[in-house]
Amino acid sequence: MTRSAWVLALAMFAMQASARQPVRYCDYPVYPPISWSDGHQVRGLAPTVVRELFARMGYQVQTVVLGNWKRCLMDAAAGRVDVVLAYNSDQRDQRMRFSTVPVVREEVAVFYNRLRPVQFQRLEDLASYRGGLLYGESYGAEFDRFVARHQNIERVSSSQQNFGKLIRGRIDYVIQERRTGQLFIENLPGAQDIRVLPTALSVDYLRVAISRQSPLSQHMDEIDAQLLRMNQAGEIERWLEQSEVTYRDMVNLPADSR
Repeated sequence: MTRSAWVLALAMFAMQASARQPVRYCDYPVYPPISWSDGHQVRGLAPTVVRELFARMGYQVQTVVLGNWKRCLMDAAAGRVDVVLAYNSDQRDQRMRFSTVPVVREEVAVFYNRLRPVQFQRLEDLASYRGGLLYGESYGAEFDRFVARHQNIERVSSSQQNFGKLIRGRIDYVIQERRTGQLFIENLPGAQDIRVLPTALSVDYLRVAISRQSPLSQHMDEIDAQLLRMNQAGEIERWLEQSEVTYRDMVNLPADSR
């Protein structure tokens, strides 16, 4: 290909990319280092992966922030947004297509107040305790059935509310990704008595989830190929480490400097 033909091809690709509708990505940024808000924009591993992934496919990304995680899932199911990062489940699979290549492994853990210990080796052990979750959170079919059967879960909009209730003794435990929960309570006032049980509730993988009503759902093979290249190059692990450092730096800034 001659230089002029190459330049023309690049220009045509750029024109085609700019003519495409932006990818609408929904996030509820309360899960550092996966995603959080610095007061101006959504930051963390999830928005970085989504932005890089679709840029390499020739798309721009428009980030949509809604009032809770359940709203993001509902909008993805209805096709009002194109993409979220989420765990797969039978119910979600009916409305969204999930990448076979995961973004990140997550260990789901039980956080408790050491002044009111919780005994846990298997899921049914939590039946006699009152737990806290965020709206829209699901940690697998078995856990969802457990919650429906015992009705012992209180749902709120933010991790700060959840851990605040745990600190004050209004609930007995919080279900949270181990990495996110430990990072969150590092600088949470009153959280010095919060501990996390060594036994994991479950291990799952965050995946790119595309609304089945989005044209992007026809490009899952390309999405998987891009994610595989990112993983093999060590990019996702590096972005995760950078996100943890950035979050810690942000929360340690004086309030008037943020």
